[in-house]
Amino acid sequence: MSNAALNACLNGLSGILLACGYAAIRAGRKNVHKGFMVSAVGVSLLFLISYVTYHIRVGKAVLFSGQGWIRPVYFTLLTSHTILAAVIVPLIIVTLRRAWLGRFDKHRLMARWTLPLWFYVSVTGVIIYFMVYQIYAPR
Repeated sequence: MSNAALNACLNGLSGILLACGYAAIRAGRKNVHKGFMVSAVGVSLLFLISYVTYHIRVGKAVLFSGQGWIRPVYFTLLTSHTILAAVIVPLIIVTLRRAWLGRFDKHRLMARWTLPLWFYVSVTGVIIYFMVYQIYAPR
């Protein structure tokens, strides 16, 4: 499995864990929610380590080779993904810290922003992988 495929799998797994964590808290299962969310943090941390390590080691990016109308679609998706990926890290830390300290009222307020943004970053990471490495792979 390539590093890019591994990273896409980690992003996808993170998204699944987030969705399961959301479903658990909506069902009132706080301990199950906690398990899913801690797992999502762990998987996202593995992704971040893998992603940064790969790009430091290799030092280059794979260029998007799609042509026509798909290029602005791809670059819009990539831009929003990249900006939100940078923004989401401190949001995750603050949200997690509030839960850790038992400040669940403040945790809940922050999680209303953190969860959808984190989920968006996870899902768009997988979409970007498919666009670059599968659908429009360089020939």
